[in-house]
Amino acid sequence: MAVQGTPVLIGCGHGTKSAAGQQAIRDLLDAVRLAMPGVEVREAYVDVHGPKLADVIADIPMVEQGLAAVVVPLLVAGGYHVYHDIAEAVASRPDVVAAPALGPDVRLTAIVLDRLGEAHVSPESTLVLAAAGSSDERAMADTEAAAEMLRGTWDGPVRVAYAAGRSPSVADAVRSAHNYGEDGTVAVASFLLAPGVFQARLEEAGADVVTSALAPHPKLVSIVVDRYSSFIHD
Repeated sequence: MAVQGTPVLIGCGHGTKSAAGQQAIRDLLDAVRLAMPGVEVREAYVDVHGPKLADVIADIPMVEQGLAAVVVPLLVAGGYHVYHDIAEAVASRPDVVAAPALGPDVRLTAIVLDRLGEAHVSPESTLVLAAAGSSDERAMADTEAAAEMLRGTWDGPVRVAYAAGRSPSVADAVRSAHNYGEDGTVAVASFLLAPGVFQARLEEAGADVVTSALAPHPKLVSIVVDRYSSFIHD
């Protein structure tokens, strides 16, 4: 049961038409509720479907002191949705703050490695770390940081590619890896939080193996908890 006066945790995702993707986010938030039984956890989205973040914030009573809510972006990298959509939604509420995106974080890298292990990908294989793509350079920098973390632990080459909006595309990166002398398996490592249209694009890119999206996973729960708690315990 939530403790009265404790700020609400709003887990804010992108949104997807995929029923499996929607369920993955709900499963993640259910796990967060189990990890933080004294905190009310609500879900919200910036695109595709509701509940919309602005509406969820408006439904939370304003407090004169302290915080009414902390918005935790359920996004693996910063970008337009973090720096514009979420920032705009909290701007009119001094009692509501937005945490950073889930990445960069070494725990996201660990989840990618777990997914590769589940798919039985050899450590010598070429990896294409496949992110959603964004027009915001900060999102690109976050994805490159994640790739650098992988390069520190993976024996084979690690490339970065995008499902939309940026070059190289995942299909182009896979084709290039096959054509230009990188031996062995080419695996696409999904850097997407949940199944949906982008995950489907990864699966159609021609790789030998495509890993599952990241959510749900216990390490994601720990990141969400930490993003929220960083504002509560300051």
